[in-house]
Amino acid sequence: MDNHGRVINYLRLAVTDRCNLRCFYCMPEEGIDWLSRKELMSYEEMLLICSVLVKHGIEKIRITGGEPFVRKDIMSFLTDLSKLDGLKQLCLTTNGVLTAPLVPELKRIGINSVNLSLDTLDRNRFFAITHRDEFLAVMDTMQALISYGMDVKLNAVVMDGKNIDDIIPLVALTKDLPVSVRFIEEMPFNGGASHYTALKWDYVKILETITAHYPEIKKIADPANSTSYNYHIPGHKGNIGIIAAYTRSFCGSCNRIRITPLGMLKTCLYDNGVLNIKDLVRQGHNADSLMAEISNVIGKRYKDGWEAEKNGNHVSMASIGG
Repeated sequence: MDNHGRVINYLRLAVTDRCNLRCFYCMPEEGIDWLSRKELMSYEEMLLICSVLVKHGIEKIRITGGEPFVRKDIMSFLTDLSKLDGLKQLCLTTNGVLTAPLVPELKRIGINSVNLSLDTLDRNRFFAITHRDEFLAVMDTMQALISYGMDVKLNAVVMDGKNIDDIIPLVALTKDLPVSVRFIEEMPFNGGASHYTALKWDYVKILETITAHYPEIKKIADPANSTSYNYHIPGHKGNIGIIAAYTRSFCGSCNRIRITPLGMLKTCLYDNGVLNIKDLVRQGHNADSLMAEISNVIGKRYKDGWEAEKNGNHVSMASIGG
């Protein structure tokens, strides 16, 4: 429980800052200075931290990056993580470039929910956004996830002048595919100053654009602690979600914490990090001592992302963990 009465039961764990794409909204075009192997948390350290957190109420862990599957031996770590007693849900976010061949094993160890980044359905625009020609590999991953009965969320960052023409084609995917297409407001985490002076495509404008093409769209109930406003088009197999990531209208029900590849605990996406758990582990702190330190900073959590941002800065999303 944080100091605002919010129950914290969800951890987003970034296992690496490295990525095989170069999406401009996530990092500078020239890339970032990758962490050395020594700076990264080891799998043993991450497993220890996760076991402590699960013992004290974390029920859901989402593995993020960077791109998780560029880290060597990630499947062994996921298998060990899936066996933690008390963990109710293990899921992950991926760009899909390396994921398709691993889907059967992911399903076997109990991962049933995957967020797949897909900002466009046009191969040329995909290259322009990511600086890599990997569109077909990502589409193969989407099909594999669906064929194995995964709960698939397609995450599209809405970027003025980049992929606006993709909004309606992405919505159209929900007609025949059992997926949730989620449109995300662009955030100022590209490793430098924000490249826009104002957010042109907020959740209101995104919804207005969709509604103009699908006037029959209906609001549906949002799950507890949902970051998205959720909608359904009658006759479609899938759903639509809009995430007000920059507008930050969901802070009041936030149930999540993040741990970066450096081992820095973030109680808000927009803060600078409030506790280096990796250092505590390497200094020999036991489980009780770790939990005391974690509870202390959760008890001083920012009220919302706006308050946190006053003391934050614009770093690369790859360094944060999405």
